[in-house]
Amino acid sequence: MFNRIISLLAACLALAFITAPASAATPTEPLWPTLKYLYFGDKADSIREDATDLLVLEAPKRAEDAAIVPMTIKSLVPQTADKYIKNIHFIIDNNPEPYSANFHLSADLGLVDITTRMRIDQYTYVRVIAEMNDGSLHMVSRFVKASGGCSAPAGKDAAAALARLGKMQIRMRTPTIGEPVTAQVIVSHPNYNGLQYDQETRRYIREHRVTNIAISYNDKPLISVDTGISVSEDPSIRFTFTPTEAGVLKADVKDSKDQHFTQQKEIM
Repeated sequence: MFNRIISLLAACLALAFITAPASAATPTEPLWPTLKYLYFGDKADSIREDATDLLVLEAPKRAEDAAIVPMTIKSLVPQTADKYIKNIHFIIDNNPEPYSANFHLSADLGLVDITTRMRIDQYTYVRVIAEMNDGSLHMVSRFVKASGGCSAPAGKDAAAALARLGKMQIRMRTPTIGEPVTAQVIVSHPNYNGLQYDQETRRYIREHRVTNIAISYNDKPLISVDTGISVSEDPSIRFTFTPTEAGVLKADVKDSKDQHFTQQKEIM
Protein backbone atom coordinates (compact mmCIF):
# COMPACT_ATOMS: atom_id res chain seq x y z
CA MET A 1 0.00 0.00 0.00
CA PHE A 2 2.84 2.41 0.85
CA ASN A 3 4.52 1.79 -2.51
CA ARG A 4 1.20 2.40 -4.29
CA ILE A 5 0.71 5.71 -2.50
CA ILE A 6 4.25 6.81 -3.33
CA SER A 7 3.80 5.80 -6.98
CA LEU A 8 0.53 7.67 -7.36
CA LEU A 9 2.07 10.68 -5.65
CA ALA A 10 4.94 10.48 -8.11
CA ALA A 11 2.59 10.58 -11.04
CA CYS A 12 0.59 13.48 -9.61
CA LEU A 13 3.65 15.56 -8.83
CA ALA A 14 5.21 14.83 -12.19
CA LEU A 15 2.04 15.79 -14.03
CA ALA A 16 2.10 19.15 -12.32
CA PHE A 17 5.08 20.06 -14.49
CA ILE A 18 3.40 19.07 -17.77
CA THR A 19 1.52 21.39 -20.11
CA ALA A 20 0.88 18.98 -22.97
CA PRO A 21 -2.21 19.30 -25.16
CA ALA A 22 -4.77 16.48 -24.92
CA SER A 23 -3.80 15.14 -28.35
CA ALA A 24 -0.09 14.75 -27.53
CA ALA A 25 1.31 11.21 -27.60
CA THR A 26 3.72 11.94 -24.72
CA PRO A 27 4.14 14.68 -22.11
CA THR A 28 6.07 17.70 -23.35
CA GLU A 29 8.31 17.68 -20.26
CA PRO A 30 10.24 14.59 -19.13
CA LEU A 31 9.09 12.94 -15.92
CA TRP A 32 12.39 11.28 -15.00
CA PRO A 33 13.91 14.36 -13.25
CA THR A 34 10.99 14.21 -10.82
CA LEU A 35 10.61 10.44 -10.60
CA LYS A 36 14.23 9.73 -9.71
CA TYR A 37 14.01 11.84 -6.54
CA LEU A 38 10.69 10.29 -5.54
CA TYR A 39 11.98 6.73 -5.94
CA PHE A 40 15.65 7.11 -4.96
CA GLY A 41 15.65 10.15 -2.68
CA ASP A 42 19.05 11.52 -1.79
CA LYS A 43 20.73 8.84 -3.95
CA ALA A 44 19.12 10.20 -7.14
CA ASP A 45 22.10 12.38 -8.09
CA SER A 46 24.46 9.43 -7.78
CA ILE A 47 22.70 7.33 -10.45
CA ARG A 48 25.09 6.63 -13.33
CA GLU A 49 22.72 7.18 -16.23
CA ASP A 50 24.63 5.60 -19.12
CA ALA A 51 25.77 2.27 -17.69
CA THR A 52 26.11 0.49 -21.05
CA ASP A 53 29.31 -1.18 -19.80
CA LEU A 54 27.27 -3.02 -17.18
CA LEU A 55 23.76 -3.54 -18.58
CA VAL A 56 21.87 -4.06 -21.81
CA LEU A 57 18.14 -3.34 -22.09
CA GLU A 58 16.45 -4.90 -25.12
CA ALA A 59 12.98 -3.69 -26.07
CA PRO A 60 11.20 -3.01 -29.36
CA LYS A 61 11.36 0.55 -30.70
CA ARG A 62 7.71 0.16 -31.69
CA ALA A 63 5.67 -2.52 -29.91
CA GLU A 64 3.39 -4.84 -31.85
CA ASP A 65 1.08 -5.16 -28.83
CA ALA A 66 1.24 -2.46 -26.13
CA ALA A 67 -0.29 -4.85 -23.58
CA ILE A 68 2.48 -7.45 -23.99
CA VAL A 69 5.81 -5.73 -24.64
CA PRO A 70 8.86 -7.98 -24.25
CA MET A 71 11.76 -6.58 -22.22
CA THR A 72 15.14 -8.25 -21.74
CA ILE A 73 17.77 -7.23 -19.19
CA LYS A 74 21.32 -8.54 -19.56
CA SER A 75 24.38 -7.89 -17.45
CA LEU A 76 27.80 -7.74 -19.09
CA VAL A 77 29.61 -8.89 -15.95
CA PRO A 78 28.95 -12.06 -13.91
CA GLN A 79 27.33 -12.16 -10.51
CA THR A 80 29.92 -13.02 -7.86
CA ALA A 81 29.80 -13.10 -4.08
CA ASP A 82 31.97 -9.96 -3.96
CA LYS A 83 30.22 -7.97 -6.68
CA TYR A 84 26.68 -8.55 -7.85
CA ILE A 85 23.46 -6.81 -8.87
CA LYS A 86 21.23 -6.93 -5.80
CA ASN A 87 18.14 -5.24 -7.29
CA ILE A 88 16.91 -4.23 -10.71
CA HIS A 89 14.38 -1.40 -10.56
CA PHE A 90 12.09 -1.25 -13.60
CA ILE A 91 10.60 2.19 -14.33
CA ILE A 92 8.29 3.12 -17.22
CA ASP A 93 8.15 6.91 -17.11
CA ASN A 94 4.75 7.63 -18.65
CA ASN A 95 2.75 4.72 -17.26
CA PRO A 96 0.04 5.47 -14.68
CA GLU A 97 2.28 3.90 -12.03
CA PRO A 98 5.86 4.35 -13.31
CA TYR A 99 7.59 2.08 -10.79
CA SER A 100 6.83 -1.22 -12.50
CA ALA A 101 8.86 -3.98 -10.83
CA ASN A 102 11.76 -4.75 -8.52
CA PHE A 103 13.84 -7.83 -9.33
CA HIS A 104 15.71 -9.02 -6.23
CA LEU A 105 18.66 -11.10 -7.48
CA SER A 106 21.00 -13.63 -5.90
CA ALA A 107 24.73 -13.78 -6.46
CA ASP A 108 24.12 -17.47 -7.31
CA LEU A 109 22.31 -16.46 -10.51
CA GLY A 110 25.54 -16.04 -12.51
CA LEU A 111 25.11 -13.78 -15.52
CA VAL A 112 21.86 -11.80 -15.46
CA ASP A 113 19.75 -12.58 -18.54
CA ILE A 114 16.09 -11.96 -17.73
CA THR A 115 13.09 -11.44 -20.01
CA THR A 116 9.64 -10.33 -18.94
CA ARG A 117 6.56 -8.64 -20.47
CA MET A 118 5.16 -5.21 -19.66
CA ARG A 119 2.17 -3.02 -20.46
CA ILE A 120 2.92 0.42 -21.90
CA ASP A 121 0.34 3.20 -21.76
CA GLN A 122 1.92 5.76 -24.10
CA TYR A 123 5.19 6.60 -25.83
CA THR A 124 7.75 6.49 -23.06
CA TYR A 125 11.26 5.88 -21.84
CA VAL A 126 11.73 2.53 -20.14
CA ARG A 127 14.50 2.56 -17.53
CA VAL A 128 16.36 -0.21 -15.75
CA ILE A 129 18.37 0.81 -12.69
CA ALA A 130 20.75 -1.79 -11.30
CA GLU A 131 21.47 -1.51 -7.59
CA MET A 132 24.77 -3.20 -6.77
CA ASN A 133 25.54 -4.92 -3.47
CA ASP A 134 27.68 -1.89 -2.57
CA GLY A 135 24.62 0.37 -2.96
CA SER A 136 25.70 2.09 -6.19
CA LEU A 137 23.06 2.71 -8.89
CA HIS A 138 23.57 2.24 -12.64
CA MET A 139 20.96 2.92 -15.34
CA VAL A 140 20.23 2.13 -18.97
CA SER A 141 17.15 3.29 -20.85
CA ARG A 142 15.27 2.86 -24.11
CA PHE A 143 12.45 4.77 -25.78
CA VAL A 144 9.48 2.60 -26.75
CA LYS A 145 6.58 3.61 -28.99
CA ALA A 146 3.39 1.98 -27.74
CA SER A 147 0.06 3.15 -26.37
CA GLY A 148 -3.06 1.86 -24.65
CA GLY A 149 -1.49 -1.20 -23.05
CA CYS A 150 -2.34 -0.44 -19.43
CA SER A 151 -6.09 -0.28 -20.04
CA ALA A 152 -6.26 -2.91 -22.80
CA PRO A 153 -8.71 -5.75 -21.98
CA ALA A 154 -7.28 -9.16 -21.15
CA GLY A 155 -6.83 -11.38 -24.19
CA LYS A 156 -9.14 -14.10 -22.87
CA ASP A 157 -12.77 -13.75 -21.87
CA ALA A 158 -13.27 -13.34 -18.13
CA ALA A 159 -14.66 -16.85 -17.59
CA ALA A 160 -11.74 -18.50 -19.39
CA ALA A 161 -9.24 -16.37 -17.49
CA LEU A 162 -10.72 -17.30 -14.13
CA ALA A 163 -10.89 -20.98 -15.08
CA ARG A 164 -7.13 -21.04 -15.69
CA LEU A 165 -6.23 -18.72 -12.82
CA GLY A 166 -3.00 -19.80 -11.14
CA LYS A 167 -2.05 -22.59 -13.52
CA MET A 168 1.72 -22.51 -13.96
CA GLN A 169 4.41 -23.83 -16.24
CA ILE A 170 8.17 -24.12 -15.96
CA ARG A 171 9.63 -24.51 -19.44
CA MET A 172 13.20 -25.52 -20.12
CA ARG A 173 15.30 -27.78 -22.27
CA THR A 174 16.85 -30.86 -20.67
CA PRO A 175 19.54 -29.31 -18.45
CA THR A 176 23.07 -30.53 -17.81
CA ILE A 177 24.49 -30.18 -14.31
CA GLY A 178 27.20 -27.53 -14.29
CA GLU A 179 26.09 -25.82 -17.51
CA PRO A 180 23.90 -22.72 -17.97
CA VAL A 181 20.29 -23.39 -18.89
CA THR A 182 17.42 -21.05 -19.75
CA ALA A 183 14.13 -21.55 -17.92
CA GLN A 184 10.79 -19.76 -18.19
CA VAL A 185 8.16 -19.43 -15.48
CA ILE A 186 4.65 -18.56 -16.70
CA VAL A 187 1.57 -18.11 -14.52
CA SER A 188 -1.90 -17.90 -16.00
CA HIS A 189 -3.48 -14.79 -14.52
CA PRO A 190 -5.57 -11.96 -16.05
CA ASN A 191 -3.51 -9.53 -13.96
CA TYR A 192 -6.26 -6.93 -13.82
CA ASN A 193 -4.66 -3.66 -12.75
CA GLY A 194 -7.84 -1.65 -12.09
CA LEU A 195 -7.68 0.21 -15.42
CA GLN A 196 -9.52 -2.31 -17.63
CA TYR A 197 -13.12 -1.45 -18.47
CA ASP A 198 -15.83 -4.09 -18.69
CA GLN A 199 -18.09 -3.25 -21.64
CA GLU A 200 -20.91 -5.44 -20.31
CA THR A 201 -21.12 -4.12 -16.74
CA ARG A 202 -19.96 -0.62 -17.75
CA ARG A 203 -17.62 -0.62 -14.79
CA TYR A 204 -13.90 -0.86 -14.26
CA ILE A 205 -12.72 -4.34 -13.33
CA ARG A 206 -11.42 -4.50 -9.80
CA GLU A 207 -7.69 -4.93 -9.37
CA HIS A 208 -6.63 -8.57 -9.10
CA ARG A 209 -3.01 -9.12 -10.06
CA VAL A 210 0.18 -10.97 -9.27
CA THR A 211 2.25 -9.16 -6.64
CA ASN A 212 5.30 -11.43 -6.26
CA ILE A 213 7.06 -14.21 -8.14
CA ALA A 214 9.79 -16.04 -6.21
CA ILE A 215 12.09 -18.52 -7.96
CA SER A 216 14.47 -20.78 -6.05
CA TYR A 217 16.72 -23.78 -6.61
CA ASN A 218 17.04 -26.30 -3.81
CA ASP A 219 15.32 -23.72 -1.59
CA LYS A 220 18.04 -21.12 -2.30
CA PRO A 221 16.60 -17.89 -3.79
CA LEU A 222 17.54 -17.02 -7.37
CA ILE A 223 15.04 -14.27 -8.25
CA SER A 224 12.17 -12.62 -6.39
CA VAL A 225 10.10 -10.08 -8.30
CA ASP A 226 7.80 -7.52 -6.69
CA THR A 227 5.44 -6.74 -9.56
CA GLY A 228 3.46 -3.55 -10.16
CA ILE A 229 0.43 -2.82 -12.32
CA SER A 230 2.50 -2.54 -15.53
CA VAL A 231 3.25 -6.27 -15.69
CA SER A 232 1.29 -7.95 -18.49
CA GLU A 233 -1.41 -10.58 -18.12
CA ASP A 234 -0.05 -14.14 -17.76
CA PRO A 235 3.19 -12.89 -16.16
CA SER A 236 6.33 -14.51 -17.52
CA ILE A 237 9.93 -14.54 -16.26
CA ARG A 238 12.60 -16.12 -18.47
CA PHE A 239 16.07 -16.37 -16.97
CA THR A 240 19.36 -18.25 -17.15
CA PHE A 241 21.02 -20.07 -14.28
CA THR A 242 23.52 -22.87 -13.74
CA PRO A 243 22.44 -25.87 -11.64
CA THR A 244 25.60 -27.00 -9.83
CA GLU A 245 23.94 -30.13 -8.48
CA ALA A 246 20.76 -32.13 -8.91
CA GLY A 247 17.76 -30.53 -7.31
CA VAL A 248 14.41 -28.80 -7.64
CA LEU A 249 13.65 -25.54 -9.44
CA LYS A 250 10.61 -24.00 -7.77
CA ALA A 251 8.38 -21.00 -8.48
CA ASP A 252 6.01 -19.50 -5.90
CA VAL A 253 3.49 -16.84 -6.89
CA LYS A 254 1.33 -14.59 -4.72
CA ASP A 255 -1.45 -12.30 -5.91
CA SER A 256 -3.33 -9.28 -4.52
CA LYS A 257 -6.11 -11.49 -3.11
CA ASP A 258 -3.49 -13.40 -1.10
CA GLN A 259 -3.84 -16.46 -3.31
CA HIS A 260 -0.73 -18.62 -3.65
CA PHE A 261 0.33 -20.79 -6.59
CA THR A 262 3.38 -23.00 -6.95
CA GLN A 263 5.10 -25.17 -9.53
CA GLN A 264 8.37 -27.07 -9.51
CA LYS A 265 10.64 -29.03 -11.80
CA GLU A 266 13.19 -31.65 -10.84
CA ILE A 267 16.66 -31.48 -12.38
CA MET A 268 18.70 -34.65 -12.36
